[in-house]
This record gives sequence, structure tokens and C-alpha cells, in this order.
Amino acid sequence: MRPFVRWLIIVAALFVALGIVPGIRVEGNAWLAVGVTAIILGIVNLIVRPILSLLSCGLIVLTLGLFLLVINGLMLWLASSIAVDWFHVGFRVDGFWAAFWGGLVVSIVSWVLSIAFGRAT
Repeated sequence: MRPFVRWLIIVAALFVALGIVPGIRVEGNAWLAVGVTAIILGIVNLIVRPILSLLSCGLIVLTLGLFLLVINGLMLWLASSIAVDWFHVGFRVDGFWAAFWGGLVVSIVSWVLSIAFGRAT
């Protein structure tokens, strides 16, 4: 049950980012695109993010953790690219700044929802 709740939280966070951030758009079936992208984002965050964080730990320390926002944006951009190129779903992120702000929105919304649903489950 827990992975399903986590997936729903990421789906909700992606929908919020889709509505707020210019440069993030969906072509075709929005539910399918966001659902597939949420799965891909979870896998990318599980595999790629720790490696990238380890390689850039000097920058993370130097910027007092603010470089993690860049990593969040890059993970969203990578997930979008994989979703479009490999799975042919239309969740598109147009450029670095859209990915940066989208990553920030997804992080904040998923954090708030994790706190809210973490107490409920």
C-alpha cells in the first residue's frame, strides 16, 4: 500500500507543477502521461539521484544544499525526456528553468503531502 500512496503523491505533485510552471505541458492523455512520468521519476530518483548527489557533494556543501534544487530539476528533466523518448507519453519539460521550477514545486508539494498522508497511514 505504501508504494501506491507514494506514487499518488508524486502524481498529485506533477499535476500541481503542470498547472503552475510555464514550460511544463502534457500532450495527449494527461492522466496516462503524468502516471507514467511519476513512475519514471520515482525510478530515476531511486537510481540516478544518489549517484549524482555523491558526485556533486562538494557543490552541495559549497552552496549549503542549494545545489540539490538543481539536481531535483535535472531529475524531472531526465524523467520527462525518458517518458517522451522511450515510452512516447507527452509529459514535456521545455528547458532547464522549467525543470528547475518544476522540480521545486514537485519537491514542496510532495513533501507537504507526505507529511499529511504519513500521519494518516
